[in-house]
Amino acid sequence: MLGNTTLTEFLDGLRTVPQHRPWPRHLLDERGWMDLIHQLAESDWTLLGLWADGGEVHAALRDEEDGAVAVASLSCPERKFPSLSGVRPGAIRLERALRDLWGLTPVGLTDPRPWLDHGRWPLSRPLALPRGPAPETPVDYPFLPVEGEALHIIPVGPVHAGIIEPGHFRFTCSGESVVRLEARLGYAHKGVEELMAGKPLAEAAKLAARLSGDSTVAYSLAFARAVEAATASEAPPRAHWLRALMAELERIANHLLDVGGVCNDAAFAVMLAHCTTLREAVLQANAACFGHRLLMDRIQPGGVTHDLTREGGATLRTLCATLAQRFNILVDIYDDLPSLQDRTVGTGIVRPALARRFGAGGFVGRASMQGGDARKAAAYPPYDELEFAVPTQPLGDVNARIWQRIEELRESLSLVNQLMDGMPGGPLMRPIPTRGGEGMALVEGFRGEILLWLRLSEAGKVVRCHPRDPSWFQWPLLEAAIEGNIVADFPLCNKSFNCSYSGVDL
Repeated sequence: MLGNTTLTEFLDGLRTVPQHRPWPRHLLDERGWMDLIHQLAESDWTLLGLWADGGEVHAALRDEEDGAVAVASLSCPERKFPSLSGVRPGAIRLERALRDLWGLTPVGLTDPRPWLDHGRWPLSRPLALPRGPAPETPVDYPFLPVEGEALHIIPVGPVHAGIIEPGHFRFTCSGESVVRLEARLGYAHKGVEELMAGKPLAEAAKLAARLSGDSTVAYSLAFARAVEAATASEAPPRAHWLRALMAELERIANHLLDVGGVCNDAAFAVMLAHCTTLREAVLQANAACFGHRLLMDRIQPGGVTHDLTREGGATLRTLCATLAQRFNILVDIYDDLPSLQDRTVGTGIVRPALARRFGAGGFVGRASMQGGDARKAAAYPPYDELEFAVPTQPLGDVNARIWQRIEELRESLSLVNQLMDGMPGGPLMRPIPTRGGEGMALVEGFRGEILLWLRLSEAGKVVRCHPRDPSWFQWPLLEAAIEGNIVADFPLCNKSFNCSYSGVDL
């Protein structure tokens, strides 16, 4: 039966692309692509990413039974390909985006509307050759219809009352209850894939670090690991450990801010004040140890730019001890306040089956019983030598997403101490050889699994780079989570997801 076939067995015997590392890239014809769609309908394979490159479309997949990862590619000489959206709804927005950028048509796409292209660009299909003309008249965006009596619409954004990124949310409500929420993003589109093309590694690394500012370490790590895979090179052991240390500090800082932010949206502002103070202590430690509060540009292909001194290690140990003590007090306060529990428990539920269907990871997926974590699934160094758990929560509500962050933060504090205990000596950087190749990386950011795929020229420059933020698979779940809740609970639900606008507006 189809469902018993592994990903490796399905792709076995197909032609592969040389110099694609660390996982294989297989070339399919249209019949093979259709077989892939049928297989996805019967299997538990996770769609990790879907992107275009010239006249080809690529799908990254993982077999959850054995952890095998592979990329399947289809040439599209007629500028179209069979859509994966019918069997993997997480592909819908990815296919809409690649059609906007590359002009490749997903045949059978379940939602044919544009995604990134709002009809305001001076041209269409900006990454295709030839590019298309701009529309002659403004393009209206057809929001999904809702039928029923006594319904009203509340439009919110894209400009919001705060220093946040732009996004439009359209609520269709019956009284105070939300019948449907639909988000429209793309306002922060910045042409990342085109900006990356032709860049030397140092310049491209700076762009990667700025894709989504709160995940600068995670994206820098993903870019560096993809470059190292493409060139068959490896960073020094000490660099791996320092990279993980920075990644865990970034995770701690963001989880602290999110826990406080969710409580603030439930009208408990004192929690945000305390969590912000703790986050500030992390950022100050970052600056003291590595020279930058957000750790931006500290990770480069080949290694890291800053070392951890003995004094820096002492600073981090003191930080971890202080955080553990003070954060546990805040957790007890949260757990003991019925007024907070009344707002978070049972609000914004994402069922495990829906999270699994969209391939959602990170704290959003794990709060709905999805246990994936790239630190274990991809087992990149030094996590393959460290002891840590991947907690999950069963209920999938706002409260579960808070507790997921709490448990992950505690694991990260333990990891910081493990990393400093086992930190090897040696150099911080190795030169990247100048050669061509294709590389892919899977890295666990604080939101979840980041995928980054790239191709390098023989001169060592970026030919094409595609980053995929975990928010691609989480934003649609926010729309599902808010249905049946009251409008006033949307800020609470939205903050409990904390999806990235910039990360999906590439």
